[in-house]
Amino acid sequence: MLICDAEERDLDGITAIYNHAVAHTTAIWNDAQVDLPNRRAWLKARREAGHPVLVARAEDGTVAGYASFGDWRAFDGYRHTVEHSVYVRADLRGGGIGLALMQALIARARSAGKHAMVAGIEAGNAGSLRLHERLGFERAGVLREVGTKFGQWLDLVFMTRRLDDRPGPGTGGTS
Repeated sequence: MLICDAEERDLDGITAIYNHAVAHTTAIWNDAQVDLPNRRAWLKARREAGHPVLVARAEDGTVAGYASFGDWRAFDGYRHTVEHSVYVRADLRGGGIGLALMQALIARARSAGKHAMVAGIEAGNAGSLRLHERLGFERAGVLREVGTKFGQWLDLVFMTRRLDDRPGPGTGGTS
């Protein structure tokens, strides 16, 4: 398995993983699936914002999973914090792909001078919650019934992880 920056050739795989999650899970709180032009525009926007999109490629070159991060919130005071997402192809979950993607994504966030990473995880997604705990994320709180999908209310668990030990934002990185 190879973890690398996403390329145009990866968009079919990314689209398929995203659409499977939309159709079959509560990991993505969207009801509509997307097409290739949508994912192409998404990848372009991520790149223009300076945010990574990583893929895990299987030995046969197919996309086994992907991960990215973006701004946590649009206000200046949050510029050291990112929120991420990570998705693994359904038939490959539980095999360490999510862990490898997240380790690479955390390294990218650190090299970009970020201080904290946030995860928003549907409360019933035990696998994702365990993965994030294994990576050192801590539960920060639960927002009850803030989303809906498949005719049910969904709770959102927020988890956070510090990426460095800087004593202040103006020390050892970007200010």
